[in-house]
Amino acid sequence: MADAAPTDSWTIDATDRDFEAQVIERSKHVPVVVDFWAPWCGPCRVLGPLLERLADEHAGAFVLAKVNIDENPGLASAFRVESIPMVVGVRDGGLAAHFVGALPETGVRDFLAQLLPSAGERLAADGAALLAAGKTADAEAAFRQALELDPRADGALVGLATILSAQGDESDALALLERVAGPKRQEADRLAAAIRIRQAGVADEAGLRAKLDANPADLDVRFTLGQVLAAAGRHDEALEQYLAIVKRDRAFRDDGARKAMIDVFDLLGPGSELVDRYRSELAKVLFR
Repeated sequence: MADAAPTDSWTIDATDRDFEAQVIERSKHVPVVVDFWAPWCGPCRVLGPLLERLADEHAGAFVLAKVNIDENPGLASAFRVESIPMVVGVRDGGLAAHFVGALPETGVRDFLAQLLPSAGERLAADGAALLAAGKTADAEAAFRQALELDPRADGALVGLATILSAQGDESDALALLERVAGPKRQEADRLAAAIRIRQAGVADEAGLRAKLDANPADLDVRFTLGQVLAAAGRHDEALEQYLAIVKRDRAFRDDGARKAMIDVFDLLGPGSELVDRYRSELAKVLFR
């Protein structure tokens, strides 16, 4: 029954208090199907048992989280539940799909097919585990097979790009990263930024500084120095050089200094004090 207590690990009760842990955090590892229901709802008593049966059938491929809206009004309000049953699919910490009403079994299965990882994505996850274990050749084979099954499998695109980059095949790695469009976009941006910085950072720092001392207005030398500093991991100094270029000539190298700053921001990731500081400085220049 829809109001029966869960009897296995694939069906859980979620509440206002533990929704973040039970659903959002859990969805980063396995998709979660959230069933908003109430004891007085007739259609809920039809859909609930079907969802529980499918959760058992899939045996851990997804978790069914049941939310009694009478007992958890905060969640009902947050998700704007106006009619029940309402079912929401959560994946990688975000909402992926939803439907309202008691769909027939075929409709529910179609919903699950959209939510659950494809065969290619599952193989990409295997590849990631192999790569983490140091089995690079096996991981590469898994990633390539995953992309044959699903050319959009983000995990395989990023994983294979990581391997190719380490092997020095940076152009092919960047081409793969450009295809990433899903939850791994930020990871792809970070890897792409690291590759571009590394590609551009081969030059003589001392010689560049001597030239810049002789002619501080030489933006080509200043830009190259920024690339060398960024490649060496001296991000603060690199950002200082790029920002100086943006202040002097925003159109230099087709907005190249600003783009180089964005590469460093992507590389360092959110939450970096350095990123926050230079984003603020860049905004002052761009929007003055």
